[in-house]
Amino acid sequence: MQVSLVMTVIGKDRPGLVDTMARLVAEHDGNWLESRMCRLGGEFAGILRVHVPGSKEPALVQALKTLASQGLTVVVCSDQVLPAVKARRMARLEVVGQDRPGIVRQISHALAGQGVNVEELETECASAPMSGEMLFKAQAHVQIPESCNLAQLRQELEKIASDLFVDVHFEELTDP
Repeated sequence: MQVSLVMTVIGKDRPGLVDTMARLVAEHDGNWLESRMCRLGGEFAGILRVHVPGSKEPALVQALKTLASQGLTVVVCSDQVLPAVKARRMARLEVVGQDRPGIVRQISHALAGQGVNVEELETECASAPMSGEMLFKAQAHVQIPESCNLAQLRQELEKIASDLFVDVHFEELTDP
């Protein structure tokens, strides 16, 4: 029986980190299914999901723990298969504006208040082309429950955009 594992990885960035992880997964007859990894500041951060034979799970988890001696922290969780959830609507959210504290907090608070689940979130700060000021950009894919009042959510997002002087684009996806 295959076991699905989800893990987070963080440590000082250096060449060979992904190779080390991939080698350990392969040595335990695992299959690397999906991942998101990047360098943030001087740190390497990633999340990944693998399948491994159930009999090899304890040995893989133990091998991953030994990476701490190389300055790599790995947290492993079993990915429990959940019963099928009723299809939900999906939307894309984009935020762009002058960087300031509180943008993510206010947007995420409005989403959570309507029961909206953030499935993917990417944010970055970059120098604005004309002014050189720091520009905050965010893109998110969110899952909207049936109970969500979209008109009210849009109104809340527009108010936040106005208060923070950012542009917010919220678009329901027709083909999730």
